[in-house]
Amino acid sequence: MSNFEAIILGIIQGLTEFLPISSTGHLYIGRHLFGLDEAGLLLDTLMHIGTLLAVFVFYSKEWKGLIKKPFSKLTLLLFVGTLPAVIVGLLFKDFFDKISVSGKTIGWEFIFTGIILFIADKRRKGKKTMEELTWVDALFIGSFQALAIFPAVSRSGLTIAAALFKGMERKSAAYFSFLLSTPAILGGIVFQGKDLLGGNAEQIAFFPLFLGTLAAALFGYLAISWMINLLKKQSLNIFGYYVIFLGVSIVVLQYLKIF
Repeated sequence: MSNFEAIILGIIQGLTEFLPISSTGHLYIGRHLFGLDEAGLLLDTLMHIGTLLAVFVFYSKEWKGLIKKPFSKLTLLLFVGTLPAVIVGLLFKDFFDKISVSGKTIGWEFIFTGIILFIADKRRKGKKTMEELTWVDALFIGSFQALAIFPAVSRSGLTIAAALFKGMERKSAAYFSFLLSTPAILGGIVFQGKDLLGGNAEQIAFFPLFLGTLAAALFGYLAISWMINLLKKQSLNIFGYYVIFLGVSIVVLQYLKIF
């Protein structure tokens, strides 16, 4: 992997982790186009460390507060919201591993994400703030996050959509979605790290990986800021059109045995 390829993949990871268009799906496409399929596990792990740094830095005030008050309401909400993904991930790990490696369903997963975004965008009148969020709401949002274990189902897209379905205002929906991403990304890194320690990853030069991780962190930070501002006044439909177009294109290319 060249330095240029690493930076491009890092940019893809950083932007798509927090835009509702699926980072894992885009990273799969990017690796495939660069001929780096064999580097999947190691590359994904390092790129996700980059986006984890981004969300930690962006929400540093919140995480400092949680460290000082570990039994706060927000801690409970994040814990409950993370549970469904943990349970589904543990019970069906082998199934999702096979799907992620094959990539056979990513076109349909992009399309599914787009449909959810179109439905959610109609929920423009939500008024519920973070202070009014209940553990039942968090569990509902977390259940949508569990669906994002499918590689091309957008985690941020589905959690924002679920928050809108529960009547949250759009800014608060994005806020909780991105905070909820932290334990999800961290958990993914831990699971991938176990496989890496087991020797199930190809070796890649350190410097390209460093550049890719740095790019993921920088563009992840920018994506969080941009997405929060965009949701205040813009529609989610533009992302819905994009992922449906991408999904249909992939399905056709796979049918023709081109992709």
